[in-house]
Amino acid sequence: MSYENLSGRTAVIAGAASGMGEATALLLARNGARVALLARRADRLETLAAKIEAEGGTALAVAVDVTDSASVAAAAEAVHAAFGPVDLVVNSAGVMLPNPITEGREDEWTRMLETNVAGRLRMIRAFVPDLLAAADAGRTADLVNISSIGAHLTFPSYSVYGATQAAITQLSANLRTELGPRKVRVTNIEPGLTATELGDHIDNAELSGQLDGMFQFMESLRAEDIADLIAYTTSRPAYVNLRQVIVLPTQQA
Repeated sequence: MSYENLSGRTAVIAGAASGMGEATALLLARNGARVALLARRADRLETLAAKIEAEGGTALAVAVDVTDSASVAAAAEAVHAAFGPVDLVVNSAGVMLPNPITEGREDEWTRMLETNVAGRLRMIRAFVPDLLAAADAGRTADLVNISSIGAHLTFPSYSVYGATQAAITQLSANLRTELGPRKVRVTNIEPGLTATELGDHIDNAELSGQLDGMFQFMESLRAEDIADLIAYTTSRPAYVNLRQVIVLPTQQA
């Protein structure tokens, strides 16, 4: 599919080192957008930027830790120095660390809250002024948050993760009341089972095995499917806001 309205736009993608963020960066760049790649793993970002440049696109690799305010501020400064203001922000950095609540894993709770919730807020604070300026100038402006079907469905041992995803869904809904009247679109995408690295950090063998079993039982979504949704959503006419997209594998729906 061609997304002609993406050409000439400037996008910043948090969580671009792998998965949905990486796939989105590639697709946006292939359709003419300049892409700023933000994530912790600088080596992965440099490899991705080189791939985009080799395909004729424009990319900037910026190492950032979204759990650190100073790091996000420095990343925003680097993006602005290279590209100027942005008009498309994709918030896809996230972690999933399930465990029974009785385990009391405050280390995991903190990491998920700091990455999945506060990290998204730091990105929003850094780049929403750009989006407002773009909208004021008559250009299309998009904020895309990626949460999860876990915002709506309940899964044993995923309580804290699900709570962080519900927070992003609710945050997106409320941001529309602030930014929508000023012509900035806010979209929340909520995928179901998707083949990414998200499950790689689970340290509970039983839960890891359950997740592996789901992948064996059903054909999952791919990161490219989510990238396609983001490209489609952000390439609609500026007056059209696909505000919330729940996307599931057919066997999970």
